[in-house]
Amino acid sequence: MQTPRISASSYSNTAPLIWSFLYGSNHGKVELILDNAPARSAELLDQNRVDAALVPVIVSQLIDGVKLIPNVCVGARQKVRSVCLVTKGVDLESVKTVSLDTSSRTSVFLTKIIFREFLGFEPEWRDAEPNIEAMLSESDCALLIGDPALSIADSDLRPFDLAEVWHRHTGLGFVFAMWMTRREKSDIDFAAARDEGLEHIDEIVSNYITELPVGRDNLVEYLSENVSYSIDDSMQKGMELYFELVKKNGLLSDTRPLVYV
Repeated sequence: MQTPRISASSYSNTAPLIWSFLYGSNHGKVELILDNAPARSAELLDQNRVDAALVPVIVSQLIDGVKLIPNVCVGARQKVRSVCLVTKGVDLESVKTVSLDTSSRTSVFLTKIIFREFLGFEPEWRDAEPNIEAMLSESDCALLIGDPALSIADSDLRPFDLAEVWHRHTGLGFVFAMWMTRREKSDIDFAAARDEGLEHIDEIVSNYITELPVGRDNLVEYLSENVSYSIDDSMQKGMELYFELVKKNGLLSDTRPLVYV
């Protein structure tokens, strides 16, 4: 029997979902492909080069035949900390140009929804590599995701947490990414793998502590409190509203019902 191949980003927020495959009871049972950009995992899934991938939720609308693994996610009930709009100190209402880290279309679409639906205007959009200095040299606001967003420590910069902004305007949680497959079924127990990973937060933090200038306690709080790896009712409703607003705002010509394994 061929070893299943799966793909995920290597950001710290995915670590509890993949720890089991790297170090735990699922080690050696799958081939795991890691890449910084979530969009790369989506590309591998689209090309049928992996059996499952942890990808931005918008991928459910972009790739034919995709099925979602239920109740396992990277999301937030209120505040996520690692998906941010960053300015040099100005309010979002004053923003005229936004540099977009395009490695996650879910967050790009969420950014456009926030400006159009909640702030009532649309700035000029500019695609950019995730380098905060370069982004803010060209624009007065930048979208950063993952560890680059978590690492912002410059007191002159002002981060706006996208999950927090979403929750303030909708009262709902948000789902950023989920495991997805194009197979008829999945023999991998992603929920059990998640649970095992969450039991090893201290070890995960030790793996990332030298890479991220946030301190051990902050990183533990981020992985155990800010990021939610299970979907509650508020997050499910938030995901449904997100897709409604994606369609309403013409970000996709149409949306389709979510199909679960």
